[in-house]
Amino acid sequence: MTEQNLSLIDEVKRRRTFAIISHPDAGKTTLTEKFLLYGGAIREAGSVKSRRSQKHAVSDWMEIEKQRGISVASSVLQFEYNNFCINILDTPGHQDFSEDTYRTLMAADSAVMVIDSAKGVEAQTKKLFQVCKMRGIPIFTFINKMDRQGKDPFELLEDIENVLGIRSCPINWPIGSGKDFKGVFNRHKNQVELFNDGNHGQSIAKSTTGDISDEKFKTLLGDALHEKLLEDVELLDIAGDNFDLDTILNGELTPVFFGSALTNFGIEPFLESFLEITSPPNPRSSNLGDIDPNADNFSGFIFKIQANMDKNHRDRIAFLRICSGKFEKGMTVNHVQRKKKIKLSQPQQFVAQDRIIIDSAYPGDIIGIHDPGIFNIGDTLSEKQSNLQYTGIPQFAPEHFARVSTKNALKRKQFVKGLTQLSEEGALQIFNQPNFGMEELIVGVVGVLQFEVLEYRLKQEYGVDIIMNPLPYCHVRWIENNLSKYGKLSMPMDTLLVEDKDRNPVVLFGNEWTIRTLTERNEGIVLKETSL
Repeated sequence: MTEQNLSLIDEVKRRRTFAIISHPDAGKTTLTEKFLLYGGAIREAGSVKSRRSQKHAVSDWMEIEKQRGISVASSVLQFEYNNFCINILDTPGHQDFSEDTYRTLMAADSAVMVIDSAKGVEAQTKKLFQVCKMRGIPIFTFINKMDRQGKDPFELLEDIENVLGIRSCPINWPIGSGKDFKGVFNRHKNQVELFNDGNHGQSIAKSTTGDISDEKFKTLLGDALHEKLLEDVELLDIAGDNFDLDTILNGELTPVFFGSALTNFGIEPFLESFLEITSPPNPRSSNLGDIDPNADNFSGFIFKIQANMDKNHRDRIAFLRICSGKFEKGMTVNHVQRKKKIKLSQPQQFVAQDRIIIDSAYPGDIIGIHDPGIFNIGDTLSEKQSNLQYTGIPQFAPEHFARVSTKNALKRKQFVKGLTQLSEEGALQIFNQPNFGMEELIVGVVGVLQFEVLEYRLKQEYGVDIIMNPLPYCHVRWIENNLSKYGKLSMPMDTLLVEDKDRNPVVLFGNEWTIRTLTERNEGIVLKETSL
């Protein structure tokens, strides 16, 4: 085995690539921020809704995210911790941006599921969990906000098992809750870990550790808390699920951690245990079978495109998940779908919107490459195998539609450019009525909040004010047949015939009844729920 291969294997072994998922406001972005704090990537953390600090979370880089206190775009963060190279994919929690989250999960090897201790498992958490479950990726649970009054820890474990249908194994256990939350008992190390306030969560929390039987903890905790801790630990040892690494890595058992991202209580023990338990990048499914990350052929796939991350340069960045081989700056690769060779000359890595040009990267890493308009979500890049294609990047049919036009006819060029570039990010789809021109376009989105983001970004990034009129459609179908043989379609009411960006015929429907009616009236017509 050559020295180069050894280097590749070692680099793959130390990589961990995971997504953080949760219902909105469970503390996901704050937890991401604290990982960066402990990894030394930032010196002071600012939570999304911090009262004591005017800083905003590093991972929320869009201005609208800072104003609304929510994440509306996935962000990619890389940092080093204890010789691990960590890639975090911070995803939007809001359901209106779920298609971005679903695609991002395709680039992750495992997931951290954040649960609010007061609310338990919520609707969006359940949806995102199911995506992880379908992929069979390991799911680690962090029960957050233990510094606030919430549900009993045993009740939270029961909630996870009943609602999500996955067994749980607590790795640590909370000592107190609300204002009495003192720290955790680390079951793996069999030790008590008490924390100070970490400067209200802005600095690394210092801990006091030791054996549960040590008299000093009885004094620090008080008799009642100490006695309850002893009882809880005994009950867990008798009745709880045992730790089983294989079952965890198969996505059938979730390790559970308790803590508070806001105060940093339990963050470092969680990060250390997570890195120890989870695995490095695994083989990826493709049309040629599973691709080993240690293979010498460089390959990866595009899972996200983001326009205008740098306002000064109006650039477009394609996010590439590396799946195999070593990436080197300036290398020439095959763009499989376009059947052409391209040179990757300015690869970048990220801490939110801050980026650096890199010389090399390895499987598990997420890199940004300049996109002159040639990439689509799901595209495969491969150095030596021009027929390799990674599979399983999902597409989503819009459920909300609006007619959009520019207020100022002189801004038409910027209007079309802005809509086109934002649609290529995958968050929205553009349709137009045949023979209507480009002055007025129809936009389809999965969640209605996307319309607000669209209006904001067109104004801020392209200088375009728009008029937006909602349309009464909630279903879309692509027509597979050649329409010329029909002459004119027999269209029921509450439908609209449009074209997508590739001039494919598409029908918008007001309800499912009209879908059946159109099929019955036009014998032999074939409708599909995704673009062809």
